Amino acid sequence: MGFSSRMRVVAPVLLAFAMAGASAISLEGQTAKVMLAEPPAPLLPESLRGGPDHEAGNGAPSWSGVDGPVLIEDGLRRYERGGPQSPVAGGGARGGTITVYQFVDATGAAAAYDYLYKSAPYVVRSGVSVVVANLKGSSASAEAQLRTVETGLPKVGGPKGMSPLLPTYLPTKGLENGSQRYALGPVGYKAMGGVLPPEIVGFDKAAEVVTAKYEGKGTLTMLLYPTPQIAGDHGRQIETEMNREGGAAGTVMLRREGPLVLLTTGAWNAEEAKRLVDGIHLRSEVTWNKPVPPEFHAEIKKTVSLLTSILVFCGLGALAAVILALFLGGGRAAIRVLQGKPAATEPEFLRIDLSGSAARIQTGDPKSTTRG
Repeated sequence: MGFSSRMRVVAPVLLAFAMAGASAISLEGQTAKVMLAEPPAPLLPESLRGGPDHEAGNGAPSWSGVDGPVLIEDGLRRYERGGPQSPVAGGGARGGTITVYQFVDATGAAAAYDYLYKSAPYVVRSGVSVVVANLKGSSASAEAQLRTVETGLPKVGGPKGMSPLLPTYLPTKGLENGSQRYALGPVGYKAMGGVLPPEIVGFDKAAEVVTAKYEGKGTLTMLLYPTPQIAGDHGRQIETEMNREGGAAGTVMLRREGPLVLLTTGAWNAEEAKRLVDGIHLRSEVTWNKPVPPEFHAEIKKTVSLLTSILVFCGLGALAAVILALFLGGGRAAIRVLQGKPAATEPEFLRIDLSGSAARIQTGDPKSTTRG
C-alpha cells in the first residue's frame, strides 16, 4: 500500500517534468527573432529633398486647406514636398514644388487624382501615389523631373495595387475629356460636383461613384455597391429623389444591374439615354497567369511554420507519454516481481463473483477456509 501510494504521488510530478522536457526540446533551435522597424522609403529623390520647401509627414499636411478632408477620406497615408533649385544666382532661387501623396491603395489614389486633376499644371498618378507639380521652366524639364519622381516611387503589389474597375465601365464615345470624377466618400463627391445628395448615395456601405459628362448631352452617374441588395435599397432612394426634383434633373434614365446602378441626368435625348444605360453591363475578369502577390507567399510560409511546430510538439508529447508509461508501468511490474509478487495482481482489490457458484470465504487466517 505504501509503495503504491508513493507511486501515485510521484507519477504526476514525473509527467509534468516529461512534458516540460518535451516543450524544451520542441523549442530548441528556435532563436529569438528581432524585428527592426525600417523607416519608409522617401517619396522624392535626393535632388528634391534639400531645398527650403522640403517637408514630409503622415496624414494631410497643415497647408492642404480644403483638400485635406478629401485626401484623408481617400486614405492618405503620408506625403512629401520638395522642389528643384534654379541654376541662377548660385542655386538660391526656387524652381517650383513637387508634392507626392501616398495612399493606402490604388483605389484611393484614383479618387484623389480625379479630385486634384486641375489643381496644378502637372498631376500624375502612379500606383498608390499621386504627384502634384507646380514647376517653373520648360515643359520638357518639368516632364523630366516628373519621370524621375515617378521612377523612384514605392511599388505596391497585390489587391492594394489594383486600380478600381468602375471607371472602366464608362462608354468612351462622346465622353468629355477630363470630366471623369471618381469618388469614395461624401466629401470628395460633393466637392467634385456630384448630381445626387451625398447622404442617399450610401458611402457608409462602401459605395463607389463615378460621374462623367458627355459632349452636348448630359451627365452619366454610375454607382457600385458591395451587394445587389444594398444597390436595390439605394436605387429606390435615388428614384425617389429624382421624382422629387422632377424636370429640374433633366432626362432621367435609371437602371440597376446587380450591384451596379446607372443614372442619366441633364440634356439627354431620351432614346440616347436609354441606349447608353442599356449598353453598360457588369463583366467578370479572370486572370490565370497573374503572379501571386508577395503577401500571399509570406502568409503561406507562416502557416507552414506554425503547422510544423504543432506537429513536432504533438510528436514529442506522444513520445514522452509512451516513455513515461513504459517507465511507470514496467518499473512497477518489475518491482513487484522482485518482491515475489505477481506482476499484474493487486491483493488489496476486492473481487465480487456473480457467477452463482460456491466460493471460498477467506477468514483472518489465510490457511483456514470454509465453504458457504
